[in-house]
Amino acid sequence: MGCAQNGDLELEGGLYVKGSEPHTYLVIEDQKSHKIYKIQNAKRFKLGQRQKEIVKLKAKLVKKAIGPGFPAVVEVVEVK
Repeated sequence: MGCAQNGDLELEGGLYVKGSEPHTYLVIEDQKSHKIYKIQNAKRFKLGQRQKEIVKLKAKLVKKAIGPGFPAVVEVVEVK
């Protein structure tokens, strides 16, 4: 996980669906840190269609992780 000049996160990793119906959500697992980030606005960038692909994202941290099962939440700014 790298930080850009304005505090955005630079994430690169696989996109996966977590949770069970009807409470599923899309996450990215960062390749470098192996941390998982829940993506708050995945539909806006149609990221659900790119599951299991390795993608690069610029994102803003919305909420820090609070323990197992409660990953940090990010909002995607740009898909690279």
